[in-house]
Amino acid sequence: MRRCLQLARCGQQNAKPNPMVGAVIVLPEGRILGEGYHVRCGEGHAEVNAFASVRPEDEPLLKEATMYVSLEPCSHYGKTPPCADLIIKKGIARVVIGCIDEFAEVRGRGIRKLRDAGIDVAVGVLEEECRALNRRFFTYHRQHRPYIILKWAQTANGFIDDHCQPLAISTPFTQMLSHKLRSEEDAILVGRVTDEREHPLLSVRHWAGPDPKRLVIDRQHPLNLNSLHAHHVQSLIVEGGRKTLESFLVQGLWDEIRIETNHMLTVTGGTRAPQLPANAVVATALRYDHNTITTYRPAEVQKIS
Repeated sequence: MRRCLQLARCGQQNAKPNPMVGAVIVLPEGRILGEGYHVRCGEGHAEVNAFASVRPEDEPLLKEATMYVSLEPCSHYGKTPPCADLIIKKGIARVVIGCIDEFAEVRGRGIRKLRDAGIDVAVGVLEEECRALNRRFFTYHRQHRPYIILKWAQTANGFIDDHCQPLAISTPFTQMLSHKLRSEEDAILVGRVTDEREHPLLSVRHWAGPDPKRLVIDRQHPLNLNSLHAHHVQSLIVEGGRKTLESFLVQGLWDEIRIETNHMLTVTGGTRAPQLPANAVVATALRYDHNTITTYRPAEVQKIS
């Protein structure tokens, strides 16, 4: 299953809006017959690509093999036929599934179809890791809104600017990491004041990848989460000033908070960083020279970080 997760991450950019999925076909003695991942939306799923990688002379061995797949095989017709039907047709003896697919068209139906065909099915192997891999996809379908990441940088004494003037808090390396994050998410948002004061490009300049969709909001142009959902925006970075960030915090509209702290930099005054919500718990804390990037998630979902 760890190999499935490793393969699944290869589809991080092109599988969207579909989830990242990896599949491995293994004989009882441990020999891998085939493996694959979901490369691109509209093309073959992980299971299809795993079967395609099996050598013709090994096809008869499939009836002895186990397929490991990080996400429940689909059971419906979309842009591709149901993977559950293909698994049944290939005669696989056993299927091990990381986690159930929360997408309404699947949600247990693939597992039921496999079991009804007489296939031995196990569910929940590395379940938390498999769910965490696609937490953006699950949030989008479960809550009908994007996965929301609140992000800011602050001085050692907790300010996000210097007397309301922009302040260079990130290092060249952590700025590169910030642009890497942008390349992995669908949209990025700031408030009107930040946009007019700093004119941020909000683009990917220090990393390879697509620019996120750029959004600017104010009181006359509030954020419409339903519209983002309708446009298949599965993830959103909020990089605005304190007021914009707090507007999300007070509504509980966040799934992840990323704070970069420069431990060598202090100012005598300015805009205080937002206060963390009571249910925010540390998921990771990584040190890069004199800066630390700390990621927080809500306590109730921390177990799948």
